[in-house]
Amino acid sequence: MMNTPAPQIVLVTGLSGAGKLSILRALEDLGFETVDNPPLEGLQGLAETAAKNLAIGVDARSRGFSAESVLEMLGRLRQELHLAPTLVYATASDEVLLRRYSETRRRHPLAQAGAIAEGIALERELTAPLARAADWLLDTSNLPLPRLRQLIEQHFGAHNPGMVLNLVSFSYAAGLPREADLVFDARFLKNPHYEPHLRILSGLDPEVGSFIEQDPDFAIYFYKLLNLIEFLLPRFVQEGKKYATICVGCTGGQHRSVYMVEKLNSHLAKAGWRVGVTHREAATFEAKKRNAHSLASNEKE
Repeated sequence: MMNTPAPQIVLVTGLSGAGKLSILRALEDLGFETVDNPPLEGLQGLAETAAKNLAIGVDARSRGFSAESVLEMLGRLRQELHLAPTLVYATASDEVLLRRYSETRRRHPLAQAGAIAEGIALERELTAPLARAADWLLDTSNLPLPRLRQLIEQHFGAHNPGMVLNLVSFSYAAGLPREADLVFDARFLKNPHYEPHLRILSGLDPEVGSFIEQDPDFAIYFYKLLNLIEFLLPRFVQEGKKYATICVGCTGGQHRSVYMVEKLNSHLAKAGWRVGVTHREAATFEAKKRNAHSLASNEKE
């Protein structure tokens, strides 16, 4: 007789406005039963009696909420019931959260006298222990909804067991990705930005890749980096890590980091790892390219 695998239990928490409901909807589309904001005292009972994959939304609005109570409940599920619940924490920058609330004209659930910034600060403080304990810290500041749904599908699709890698290119000028497990710097490589014919292109364009590979230090650096990652990943798996986010940064997040991430993706995918790619500044450099084409068209006219 075949053993029925235990259902996946996913606890989705984080900051209001950071995408918790979108995550729950994506999980529901994957066949999860979803429950949003149940009383905390009922969480363990929901997990114990789950007959199918279950996603539970919890935040500071939940009755009787405290981060410590949530963590204690997760500990009991892991130790007493031998379940393996996953804690997902959705976050975003204060600037992005303020913009989202301004666009929707909604009141923050913890805001006092309509001061949205105060509500964000209070919720960040109340949920900080959950952010530190999260299995997956998901920063949605620069994450379009289709990409968010794709990441959820990669992580929790029943047909995709094992650890998932997310490779991220970014600009140091815009700050380090909050979700990073490993960060590598590509700023010392020759910069295509200073070549007029390459400036509006990105690391996705073959001309840029050829230019970067001409740097005598590129191949040495890339393969040292790849060897380190290949050394670490099996040890991450041994430790029970379900997700690893590997970030490569350069000055603008447009050329060198993008090319490095694409090259890493090619090697790691061929080695059998499940890999997702995010170019954090993609919207910025695509806008530059559109503006350049528009200017060129106007000049011709």
